[in-house]
Amino acid sequence: MLLAYRHSTACLIVMTLAFAAPLCAQETASSRISADKILAVARTGTPPVIDGVLDDAVWATAPSMDDMHQFEPVDHGEPSERTEVWILYDSDSLYVAARMWDSEPDQIRARQMVQHGTLRWDDSIGIYLDPFNNNRTGYNFQVNPNSSREDGVFETPTRLNRDWEGIWFAEANVDENGWTAEFEIPFKTLNFNPDNSDWGFTVERTIARHQEDIAWVSFNREVNPGTTGTITGLTGLRQGRGLDIIPTVVMSGSRSYDSGASNSATEPALDVFYNFTPSLSGVLTMNTDFSSTEVDDRRINLTRFSLFFPEKRDFFLQDVDIFSFGGLRRNGIPFHSRRIGLGRRGQPVDLDLGAKVTGRVGRWNIGVLDIQQDEFQGVDSTNLFVGRLSANVLAESSVGMIVTNGDPRSNLDNSLFGMDFRYRNTRLPGGRTLEGEAWYQQSDTQGTVGDQSAWGLRLSAPNSTGLRGEVAVEQFDEQFNPALGFVNRRGIQRSEVQVGYASYPNHPWIRTLTHGASVESFDRLSGGLESERLFAELLELETRSGDEFSLNFNHRREVLFEDFEVVDGTVIPVGDYEYSGFQVQISGASERVLAPGFDYYKGEFFNGDRVEMSAELEWRPNRRLNMGLEYEYNDIELPGGHFVTRLMAVTANVAFNVRWSWLNLVQYDNESESVGINSRLRWNPRAGQDLYIVINHGYSAEESFSRLRSEQSQYAVKYAHTFRF
Repeated sequence: MLLAYRHSTACLIVMTLAFAAPLCAQETASSRISADKILAVARTGTPPVIDGVLDDAVWATAPSMDDMHQFEPVDHGEPSERTEVWILYDSDSLYVAARMWDSEPDQIRARQMVQHGTLRWDDSIGIYLDPFNNNRTGYNFQVNPNSSREDGVFETPTRLNRDWEGIWFAEANVDENGWTAEFEIPFKTLNFNPDNSDWGFTVERTIARHQEDIAWVSFNREVNPGTTGTITGLTGLRQGRGLDIIPTVVMSGSRSYDSGASNSATEPALDVFYNFTPSLSGVLTMNTDFSSTEVDDRRINLTRFSLFFPEKRDFFLQDVDIFSFGGLRRNGIPFHSRRIGLGRRGQPVDLDLGAKVTGRVGRWNIGVLDIQQDEFQGVDSTNLFVGRLSANVLAESSVGMIVTNGDPRSNLDNSLFGMDFRYRNTRLPGGRTLEGEAWYQQSDTQGTVGDQSAWGLRLSAPNSTGLRGEVAVEQFDEQFNPALGFVNRRGIQRSEVQVGYASYPNHPWIRTLTHGASVESFDRLSGGLESERLFAELLELETRSGDEFSLNFNHRREVLFEDFEVVDGTVIPVGDYEYSGFQVQISGASERVLAPGFDYYKGEFFNGDRVEMSAELEWRPNRRLNMGLEYEYNDIELPGGHFVTRLMAVTANVAFNVRWSWLNLVQYDNESESVGINSRLRWNPRAGQDLYIVINHGYSAEESFSRLRSEQSQYAVKYAHTFRF
């Protein structure tokens, strides 16, 4: 099967054309999946007090909705509890109130108290806004009974980036009838078209103990900007002067224990946000500081290819959806902001000045980024530019282009140009969905000779029930170099076919059954195979209590054209290797006080054998304490040597209340033989106001946490306050 698949690129193209036949049937006018779900909202001259208690007289005049339905576990089933939502607005903000009736209020789950922490194990209420009513973009705002907030911005109609953090307000309260919540979403926080009085809107409620999700509008068991109803009547909206000024003061210090050198500094930083129009905003950043950003999770790389780490810095996350390209997530991304302000080993690089303009004008989506990066380690001070322009076409699709200029890690000139078409159709017969992308990129690097292009096609039927499938083909030339992007495989053509089936059986304890398979091949453009993988999801089962079990089979073929040093001192020689193995995964329901997870793999590894085990345990005894332990172990026996890798992470998060939190992360791996501690104390009295005290300490460690020796330490005290005009 695998050998035949290596020569199936032509088949993939034929399948793509066959799948694409329904394209001509797509509607060209914007119409929603549930067009009958329309609510006319009321304007108020007296805004409610956001305290989580629905005793403001103004709520009695507000339009309401209570026609909710389940989308998990029973699609469009009857909810176990009633939910009622009211909506108001004035010139400055959108206000939403919700009453979550509950017949067992003592069973309400509310264990997260850290602001912007995950709410996945709690009862919660969330609202989805599509201010442009274009089925493509939007925001999510979510709160739990503790008044802990979580938010996100959609990079695509179905991909939510939870690292984004906006300024908005919410409070909640638990009473004898269940719990209540109030939201205030300032229009200053959103991009929108002031001439558009209709916004996409839906509500999602989670009842954690039942593993139940409820919505006003959903489609294909999902809630996102492409699956909303409409709120109408939003007129006379304003953003004031549209000016946010965020001064920041940072006191920091560092010490190297090996050299004895230490330094300290107090530095100001400034971010200025200005809305040219309600739908087009600009940002100016000076002496940007990222000291409060979360540290990366450690990983041990047993492959030949670079690992991908996501962006977590607020400046780059603002309007991140504008810059997404071609549906690409990793290899071949033309713009990955982590290339800016970070060296090859992740060391910070100063950004002297940065400017960004993002937003939407009519059907056009616009993004421009210009950064002046300081010199470091032989790399001159560099100007870095990214421009992105796309237009909404058809009912849910878009076509666009991207250009980049500059190389943040060398002194060579580099530029890139790309074009992409992203297709989405949720209006096929039987409630099915079809998605796809076509894209092309061309890089130009100083002194480089040869082809520097890349292209790709993908078509997917991502249905959550019944049959799903995907076909894709991509090609990256050997000299393709997106200096402001991310690429870890060049000189290859990648082909993939996926198929799967999901069912929701009428069974007393089984909730879902899933089966699937995928075949992926990487062929070298110079001739010959580089990698091949068959993955079979023999069984994935989720119980009605939320526990999960899966059994998988992996078969790989790897062709090495040069020796591969998998770890220090252990080399796998040139050769053609085939190896297989089975994997078992078990995880407990996340809403429990104690949530374990276990993963076991046994099989071959190149010309040897591998046993991989990973375990995790989360303990959430109450809303103030959350502790976790993760452990990953590899035991690999090769003709060239035997080695064991260990990776451990311990989290200990304490919430004194919803304004004060203390987050701690300790990580160890035996490849770097080091221990890293990251401790962050945060005071967040109100959205837009933050005080951070951050301590990082690094140790060398010969054996796990024994024989520790301090190597370096850093501290930072950072205060930022947003002034809105």
